[in-house]
Amino acid sequence: MDKKTVGLSDTFKGKMSPKNFTKNHIKGTKFTIAVSSAKGGVGKSTFAMNLALALKFINHEVGILDADIYGPSLPKMMSINEKPKSEDGKSLTPIKQYGIQCMSIGFLVDEETPMIWRGPMVTSAIKTFTQKVLWNNLDFLVVDMPPGTGDTQLTFAQEIKVDGVVIISTPQEIALLDVKRGIKMFDKLKVPILGLVDNMSSFEGEDGKNYNIFGEGGVERVAIDYKKKLLGKIPLNIDLRVAADSGKPLVKINPDHKISKIFIEIAKKIKESFL
Repeated sequence: MDKKTVGLSDTFKGKMSPKNFTKNHIKGTKFTIAVSSAKGGVGKSTFAMNLALALKFINHEVGILDADIYGPSLPKMMSINEKPKSEDGKSLTPIKQYGIQCMSIGFLVDEETPMIWRGPMVTSAIKTFTQKVLWNNLDFLVVDMPPGTGDTQLTFAQEIKVDGVVIISTPQEIALLDVKRGIKMFDKLKVPILGLVDNMSSFEGEDGKNYNIFGEGGVERVAIDYKKKLLGKIPLNIDLRVAADSGKPLVKINPDHKISKIFIEIAKKIKESFL
């Protein structure tokens, strides 16, 4: 019997090839920055919230869009317990908190309601948030993306003008596998990658020593291998976690904290990419 190689058919590969799409600018914004992880559980949402506050700290008008339809975290992390208003029944007005314009599917449903939606419904929701939200004169819109490389990522990459993406990862090898997939996806779809962030890079014990719980240097190696910038390293810190859980982001309540200063430095680097 002849040996056969199992693989994707030429027809299927053709469907996966990049196509030309019309990318729509989000009204009311200058620059849209996606925060992506490709891997879940690496601190992406905490990073996105504090990045938005850091950009606000350096004197920019900022909005944040929680694009994780299945697992919205913005209401909890920004301590928002109200629904957005609609003056005309068609568009939504962002909720302002800590000087940041905010929008999330979590504002429209109860906290424990599961979003049991198929892909087309998710895509429709994303289009609503990017086309029918009245963002007001923003310098930066930070988009907290869901993990993975699925419908939401494709919608933003193909149909929405994303000016840059920041990829978050822990230095753990299993997380870096997904990061590499994410880098290749955004490169293939021609979305500029602003840089990588090494999150949970280490832990400082009571003895003053740093412990590399998730490994060491993995994100930096990937950045070098793929010719991307390393924007910064954020160590594990209980103050960051407590602030996120309490709905008061650390950069807002304590901008002089050593972790807040890292976020502010990353925000300055991101600003330099545009202004």
